[in-house]
Amino acid sequence: MTVPVNRAGPAIAFVLFGVLCISLNDMLIKQLSSGYPLHQIVFFRSLIGLLVTLVFLQFEGGLPALRTDRPWLHVLRGVLVVIANMCFFLALAVLPLADVTALFFVAPLFITLLSIPLLGEKVGPLRLGAVLVGFIGVVIMQRPWASPDALEVSRIVLLLPVLAALTYALNQLMTRKLGVKAPASTLAIYIQCTFLVVSVAFYLAAGDGRYAAQVTNPSLEFLLRAWVWPAASDQWVLLGMGVNGALIGYCLSQAYRLADAATVAPFEYIGLPLAVFWGLVIFGDLPTWEVWTGIALILSSGLFVFFREQAKARRTIQRPVARRH
Repeated sequence: MTVPVNRAGPAIAFVLFGVLCISLNDMLIKQLSSGYPLHQIVFFRSLIGLLVTLVFLQFEGGLPALRTDRPWLHVLRGVLVVIANMCFFLALAVLPLADVTALFFVAPLFITLLSIPLLGEKVGPLRLGAVLVGFIGVVIMQRPWASPDALEVSRIVLLLPVLAALTYALNQLMTRKLGVKAPASTLAIYIQCTFLVVSVAFYLAAGDGRYAAQVTNPSLEFLLRAWVWPAASDQWVLLGMGVNGALIGYCLSQAYRLADAATVAPFEYIGLPLAVFWGLVIFGDLPTWEVWTGIALILSSGLFVFFREQAKARRTIQRPVARRH
C-alpha cells in the first residue's frame, strides 16, 4: 500500500504561488468577459496550458506517467473542476472580483471539514474553532441580511461561487487520493484535457451565438456569446493566460499531493487580499465594510491554522524515534 507523503513546507510554497497565479487569471478573465465568450477563453487557455504542462511531464516520467488504473476518477475530477470554474466565472462577469472571491472562499473551509470524513485526516478542536471563525467571515461578506434590491444581483448568482467552492473542495480532496500514485503534471494534464473537451462541446452547440440573441442576463451572455477572432493585444493576454493556467494546474496539484488537505487549504486565503487589490487597482471597486471584516476574520483563522500546524510539526520532530541500525 502506498502511503501519502506529508511535506508541509513545499506544499505551502506551491499553493501560495498557485493562488497568486489564480488571482492574475481571475483579473484577466474579468477584463475579457465583455468581449469574448467564456468557453472561447477557456479553450485558448487550456490548449496553451496543455502544451506547457506536457513540458512539465517530461521531468516527471514522460508519457508513460499518463497511464492510470483509475481513469474515471480523473474524469470525475476534471468535471468537478470545470463546474467550479464555470460557476465562478459566470458570477465574475457581474459581481466585483473581491465579492466573488470572498463567496468562493468557503472552499478551503469545506476542504478542511470534508477531509475528516472523506480522507480520515485529523483536525483538532482548535483548528476547527479557527475554521468556524473563517465561516463567520464568509457569512458576513455574503450579507444574508440584505434585501434582494440592495444586492443588485439575484440570489442565484450569489450562490454560483458557493457551488464552485463545493465542487472545488471535492476536486482537491480527490487530488489527494489520486496524487498518491500520479505526478502533479499528470493530474494537471487530465484537467486541461477536460476543459478542452467541454469548451469544444460548447463551441459546437453555441459557438455561433445562436442562443445569445435574446439573452439579457450578463452571466448567460458571457456563456453563450459567439466566438470572435481575438484582437492583436488580446492574443498576448490569452497566451499569458495559457501559461498561467498551466502553472495553476501544476502548483495546486503538487500542493495537495505533498501535504494533507487541512494543512494546505487555509493558505488559499491569500487570494482574498489579492482579489481586493486587483479589484481596486484595475476595476476601481472599493470593498465594503462587510468585505473588510470578513477578510480580517478569514485571514486570522488561516494564520492560526498555520501556526498551529507549525507547532504540531515541531512537537513531532522532538519526539524520540526508534531507529534500525
